Amino acid sequence: MTSNAQGSNRIVGSLRSADGKGIVRMEDRYDTDIDDLWSALTDPHRLARWLGEFEGDLRLGGEFRAHFFASGWEGTGHVETCEPPRHLLVLTKDPDEPYELVIEATLTADGDQTLLVLEERGMPLDLLAAYGAGIQVHVEDLAAHIAGRERCDAQTRWNELIPAYQDLASSIS
Repeated sequence: MTSNAQGSNRIVGSLRSADGKGIVRMEDRYDTDIDDLWSALTDPHRLARWLGEFEGDLRLGGEFRAHFFASGWEGTGHVETCEPPRHLLVLTKDPDEPYELVIEATLTADGDQTLLVLEERGMPLDLLAAYGAGIQVHVEDLAAHIAGRERCDAQTRWNELIPAYQDLASSIS
């Protein structure tokens, strides 16, 4: 992210609901070209540096298992849409939860930067703030990876972000 420093109060997410389910949308610019950002989102070796461990096939129609470092999430996924280097859509399922999530990434080249819109849909409304803070931690870890830095202390950063996301979520019904 171009202007985000660890520990800043900058919120890059927005929250909303549709059909009684939560939606978290992150939007920011990254100081890299679209192909590099796409690689960071789809190459298992690069994902292991900033997001988590992946086993399986991350191509169109592929099935995978994952463990995300920052949030501790573990589950399975299916790649529904894969249109390099612009559009990725995966369905994920935590075996301990009754709902499935949709994670959609849209990348747009803008000079020597890339705009990333990341939307996660399908979470219960009472968890919307927690998801918002958690997903922002993930996208900040992506920015750190792109800049050659280490991931943040996820719990500390989540604690910094959660009040703002609770405020955003309070107006969602």
